[in-house]
Amino acid sequence: MRCLTLANELREQGAEITFLCREHEGHLFNVIVSSNHRLLCFSPSIKMAKGKLAHAPWLGTTQEEDALQTEEVLKVIGYPDWLVVDHYALDVEWEKSMRSCVKHIMVIDDLADRVHDCDVLLDQNLHLTDMETRYDKLVPSFCKKLLGPKYALLRPEFKKVRSSLKVRDGNVKRIFVFFGVSDSTNETGKTLRAIQQLDRSDIAIDVVVGSTNLHQKDIAGLCAQFSEAELHRQVNNISELMARADVAIGAAGSTTWERCALSLPGLTISLAENQVSIAEGVGETNAQIYLGEASQVTSEIITAQLERLLQRPQNLIDMSKAGQRLVDTNGSHRVIKVLRKAT
Repeated sequence: MRCLTLANELREQGAEITFLCREHEGHLFNVIVSSNHRLLCFSPSIKMAKGKLAHAPWLGTTQEEDALQTEEVLKVIGYPDWLVVDHYALDVEWEKSMRSCVKHIMVIDDLADRVHDCDVLLDQNLHLTDMETRYDKLVPSFCKKLLGPKYALLRPEFKKVRSSLKVRDGNVKRIFVFFGVSDSTNETGKTLRAIQQLDRSDIAIDVVVGSTNLHQKDIAGLCAQFSEAELHRQVNNISELMARADVAIGAAGSTTWERCALSLPGLTISLAENQVSIAEGVGETNAQIYLGEASQVTSEIITAQLERLLQRPQNLIDMSKAGQRLVDTNGSHRVIKVLRKAT
């Protein structure tokens, strides 16, 4: 989704975009195509992905095979100005093999657990202790590092909505629930059961799920048990839903920056390893409350934290202000400015 945001912004400025993706289960090809970008797909490989990288199995093949397939495609489409790489199973081995096919390479990362050969590295997440130094030994000396939420890739709609936000006074009349496109462990259902325990018929709920969410039937059934709950599937107006909410409960992924940009306070749960540092960092700034990893967070924990927030409106006001200070919605423009300067 962060690549799609960048692609849409680049296209607005005249760039031609091609997505290269492998056909894994749960892919979002329909989202890319519906955004009118060219999509070239690699078939699933029969080769088992093995290697030194922690996330090597995520690639679905070896770096060598993936690189060969990518090289073939890049030569056909005509040596692009920029190759943007966003994959935890690719590193310097793969990137070096691309050098003869592209002018520049940009890597999007947030784990800082492998070496890269790139001209620009983007890590839009907040790392309180080592943000400026964590990639020093992992990228070339000439690499331009774009670090922190000031470079958060947010869609233009968030800038527009931010300019007309309501005043957040700490009163809670609407809760926003969203755990990403897939939500494989059904944190959405867990959260709805937690909200049920509040027994607050005066609070409305907006629940957002993606098209690949396998728990939609369960979630729809839970929503039907509330007097004021609305289920939204694969929406294109998520910024508006966030803007009208008073509290959010969701994953600690890139949506964190969307919530902060709209000064929406709330509770976050990490669904994957790369979300932990985001959640911890934002929690330290008091922009959100981090509850922990999904496997450790129960509906009872969510209920208890919600009850505390409902009783402390000033805390919600302070969180709103802290979030808005972190993200100003100009991140995409800052990234594109760097890419254009180097082209």
